[in-house]
Amino acid sequence: MSGRGNGRKVMLTGATGYVGGRLLHRLENAGFEVTCLARRPEVLAPKVGPDTHIVQGDLVTGAGLDEAMAGADVAYFMVHSMGAHGDFLAADRAAARNFGDAARRQGVRRIVYLGSLGSGEHMSPHLESRQEVGRILRECGVPAIELRASAIVGSGSLSFEMVRALVDRLPLMVWPKWVDTPTQPIGIEDVLEYLVQSPDVDLPESMVVEIGGTDRVSYGDLLRAYARAIGLRRLFIRVPVLTPRLSSLWLGLITPVYARVGRELVEGLKAPTVVEDDRALRMFSIKPMGMDEQIARALLNEDSEFAETRWSDAMSSLGQDDLAWGGARRGSRMVDARSAFVPVSPHRAFAPIQRIGGEQGWYHADWMWEIRGFLDLPFGGAGTRRGRRDPEHLAVGETLDFWRVEAIEPDHLLRLHAEMALPGRAWLQFEVREVPNGSVIHQTALYDPRGVFGRLYWYAVWPFHKFVFGGMLKNIGKAARREPVEQDAA
Repeated sequence: MSGRGNGRKVMLTGATGYVGGRLLHRLENAGFEVTCLARRPEVLAPKVGPDTHIVQGDLVTGAGLDEAMAGADVAYFMVHSMGAHGDFLAADRAAARNFGDAARRQGVRRIVYLGSLGSGEHMSPHLESRQEVGRILRECGVPAIELRASAIVGSGSLSFEMVRALVDRLPLMVWPKWVDTPTQPIGIEDVLEYLVQSPDVDLPESMVVEIGGTDRVSYGDLLRAYARAIGLRRLFIRVPVLTPRLSSLWLGLITPVYARVGRELVEGLKAPTVVEDDRALRMFSIKPMGMDEQIARALLNEDSEFAETRWSDAMSSLGQDDLAWGGARRGSRMVDARSAFVPVSPHRAFAPIQRIGGEQGWYHADWMWEIRGFLDLPFGGAGTRRGRRDPEHLAVGETLDFWRVEAIEPDHLLRLHAEMALPGRAWLQFEVREVPNGSVIHQTALYDPRGVFGRLYWYAVWPFHKFVFGGMLKNIGKAARREPVEQDAA
């Protein structure tokens, strides 16, 4: 089983979602010819490869489905409507019927669907709907493989962000009954591998395949494992009752989950979601990860994804006055982003950036940087005494006052990782882009708080951001304008 596309055409829905978006790139890299159905093609267009086709349509109404599936060998159903307003049960039911009917009309040879594990008397409407969708697809007349999974652990996944937010923000947590429910979490990388291999496994008839990691745990075990992974100690207090409604409001307050979505999630957490049929281990050439490895991979990938992400695409187009108190957020991370246009080339715009720190200073309020460095020393931080090796050039791994160079690309990017004493982790990034008649300098401060004190620290220093970072960017722009024009030819 190669798992390679060999030019076969696949149709993908849900490419703007968490799993679907990652699956899109895996399919493209595996050699499949991909067509995506999207309600808003303009949102998806910047995220697809040059050979991927986008068709505007809607699963609930059926619009665009026949065009998107024409000639497709495999069709992926990767959407659900839990977060939408209105009757998501009816919407999911209509979407599944339209999808199956179109697949049959267009001669699709296989349907792949990612559903949900769950069994017993405590099945929530959400879990029942996910499994009903699978049944509709399996009975549509096209062979369908329904992969059923429990909590998906990965950087940015809903389950992982919920666990992270609870552990980071609550030193003392109440322990409702649903926290003891057994589950079998699976890493996002394993989920994607199952999905990519699904077009190639033997499938004599439609079937359900249960997938999960190697560990059967409780949701409480997940919370404790994440706390261990990031070095936090947390206390838990059991409570006799906490209704789904109260739990959902609690999750909506503490975590990134909306209350209406949280209610469905909590209802679902009452039902065991474990693998009871191990056929996946025989059908697929995959050795799933255990819980601790899933969490470690999520934390590792989160940092690499930050390195690969252009935060300025989403944030730096906003003026500082447009940002809410505390800045913007990406997952659990806090972002202060701003940008400035300078009528010079990228080479001249980047020149003052690569000279930052050391004897040159930070272009604004150096006395505040010195105070921050002085306060750093009693807590074992680096302070500002380290300076920099060379006043003109930087290299990855070098120290720069109380920062370290994490990435540098000439005339384009400088990213610094903080080595000061902090209740969390911090980065400062400068990115230069060429635009008509000049360049835009994007400056992004990003902070990953640890626990309650980490968040208190961010909000304590937030009032100084506009003064320090705003003045820094303004003066970097002035310095760029003073750079000799002949440097463009250097």
